[in-house]
Amino acid sequence: MAVVTEQQGLRGHPHSQVRRTTDTALLGMLLFIASEVMFFAGLFAAYFTFAGQVKPWPPEGFELEAVPLPLILTIILVTSSFTMQYATMQIRRGNRTGMNRALAVTLLLGAIFLAGQLYDYANLPFGINSGIYGSLFFTMTGFHGAHVFGGAIGLAVVLSRGASGQFSAQHHTAVEAVHYYWHFVDIVWIFLFGTLYLLPLLK
Repeated sequence: MAVVTEQQGLRGHPHSQVRRTTDTALLGMLLFIASEVMFFAGLFAAYFTFAGQVKPWPPEGFELEAVPLPLILTIILVTSSFTMQYATMQIRRGNRTGMNRALAVTLLLGAIFLAGQLYDYANLPFGINSGIYGSLFFTMTGFHGAHVFGGAIGLAVVLSRGASGQFSAQHHTAVEAVHYYWHFVDIVWIFLFGTLYLLPLLK
């Protein structure tokens, strides 16, 4: 069996193959995120379509409080985006320990966000079957919560692999992929918070 030296890996086919695999994996994640952007764009379009047709909007009895819980959850999720960015920066520098610690904090913040969202659901005065507003609210926030849960699973997998020393400054494609996805779910929540909680206050 032939042995590939480090120099051969840097100049020849093995390195090129790894680079192509990395680029393909990240491109796949970006394409997936692009498809999810269109999915959420459809939900926002439906929301604003009904908001323009139904007066008042939200209907009476469906008013939401932007503080304190939704605002706290927003701060938590935005903070997790910074810790995810820090984790990626650390592995780019070859610091596995720093990456693992930041990933653990990010995962914890994501779990707190999900727990807070479930608590909020349990205390809302309406449900998913409470007219078009209730259906839209739970569909938009519920799908987002499902995406956060999926991201948390990705974080747990990456953290487990990181704890076993699988990543390095040269090879950390999975970390980069989860990093892009986590920023995506954070950005979507900022738009959801602004649309569902803040815009009605400007009426």
